[in-house]
Formats: sequence, C-alpha cells, structure tokens
Amino acid sequence: MSATLQRATPEASPRPYQPRRRKLRFGAGAGNRPGFLLYGLLGAFVLATAYPLWWSFVVGSGTNATRGETLPMLPGGNFLSNAAIVLDAIPFWKALGNSLIVSCVITLSVVTFSTLAGYAFAKLRFRGRDGLMVFVIATMAIPTQLGIIPLFMVMRQLGWTGELGAVIVPMLVTAFGVFFMRQYLVDVIPDELIEAARVDGAGQFRTFLTVAVPAARPAMAILGLFTFMMAWTDYLWPLIVLNPGNPTLQTALGQLQSGYYIDYSIVLTGAVMATIPLLILFVVAGKQLISGIMQGAVKG
Repeated sequence: MSATLQRATPEASPRPYQPRRRKLRFGAGAGNRPGFLLYGLLGAFVLATAYPLWWSFVVGSGTNATRGETLPMLPGGNFLSNAAIVLDAIPFWKALGNSLIVSCVITLSVVTFSTLAGYAFAKLRFRGRDGLMVFVIATMAIPTQLGIIPLFMVMRQLGWTGELGAVIVPMLVTAFGVFFMRQYLVDVIPDELIEAARVDGAGQFRTFLTVAVPAARPAMAILGLFTFMMAWTDYLWPLIVLNPGNPTLQTALGQLQSGYYIDYSIVLTGAVMATIPLLILFVVAGKQLISGIMQGAVKG
C-alpha cells in the first residue's frame, strides 16, 4: 500500500522529455536568428557583387582618364553630360522601347506556355509523356550558336529579318522553362486535389486555372524574372537578325565602341543607363516575389 502511494506522489512521476538544444552555427544568436558572422558574410557578398556596377557608374561619371585609376571609388560630375552624348550617338529611346517590347512579350509567352506544358508533363497521363520530357531536356544540351545559321535562313525566307518578330518568335517558349515548371508542379500539387476538382465538375482547363496556377505562382514569378533578364541582356541574336536602324538596347550600345578610339566613360554610361530598368524591376518585383513565395509555401 505504501509503495502504491509513493508512485502516486509528484516526486515519483517521470519528468517530461526535453529535447536537447542544438548548437547554433554560423554565428546565429538567440532564437535561431542570424548572427554577426552570417551578416558579415552576406555583407561582403553584396559589396563584391555591387562594386562592378558602382565602378561603371564612377567611370561613366568621369572622363576617359578616370579608368586609369586602379580602384576608383568616388563619382565625378560628368554623368549627365555623358548621358546626353549617349542619347545623341545612338537611337537610345527607340532601342529602349524595342527591348521593352521584346522582353515583355517573351516573358509573358515563356511563363504561360511553360506553365501549361509543365502542368501537362507533371500531372496528366498520356502516351509518350516521359519520352517527350527526355527530348525536351536533351534540347538543352545543344548549344544555341549551332542553330543561328539555319534560324537566320528561315527568318530570311519569311522576310522577317530586321523585324522584332525575328527576335521574339524563336524565344516564345524555352526548354528550361518547361523543365523548371514541371519539376516544381510535380510535388507542389497533390493528385487528390486535382481529382477533387474533377469530381466537382471542373474541366481540364478550369482545373489548371483554379488549382495549378495559384500553386505555381512563386515558380512563375521566378521564371518570369529570369526570362526578362535573359531577353533584356541578349546580344548575339538581335545583333545578327536586326539592322542598325531598328536595334535593341544591347545592340545599340555596341555602336558606342565601333570606332578606333573608344571612350570608355561613354560606353559605361550607356551600360549603366541600360541597367537602370533592371534595377527598377528588381525593386518593384522583389516584394511581390517574396510574397508569392510565402503564399505558395506548403507547411509540413
């Protein structure tokens, strides 16, 4: 009887299990927050990646003699005058408009078609699905330069040389975009959710709009951002298929260094001016990208 009472006392009850706290690494502080070491590494990385743009701005705001300095740090006062020279030397505004048209159309098309194809490869069952996916991935191993000559011959036969359509049409869909969206949608959309939508009477396209698109928004934002960057900075194909009177921004900047004497302050001023739209895009789309990722996160 005494033994039974002793077991019932609070002193004899076992202590609740308390997991051991893991040691924090990389300088993390209390509450698993990043510590000084991690912030220091991130700060060094940001400075290392931002310095080339800052150096371009410094040289572009000076004269051609400024580039003789090993590590220029302070900008000069000639950026606006150099920008005026750039605007007079090349058709800047027309090239800017062409680049915006090309980049926006390509981005919208790649995101749309890649999401549709990725959803089909990830969740639909049809004959030859795996073989077609292997074929799409295999095309990524072929260098783009190998297709430039036959592609130019096709554009010349169609009469599209010198037109923006010759730059847009070959890039309306990419193998990387299809592969990227397929890999994302395979795990993020449960098959049971698609079956539930079909039981409720939703058709194939309505299921795609109501189930796949909301789940794919984070991946669509990332793919759109990288596609816009790729189309904006493309130089080789627009240089070949477009004429100097109807250029994109990158090919127009190439006209600044076509002579024997190259004024690098003017060239870098044009490079900084061409980078400003990308910086604005990152600032505007950064919060939307993060919010889309947070909305699409799946709790485990």
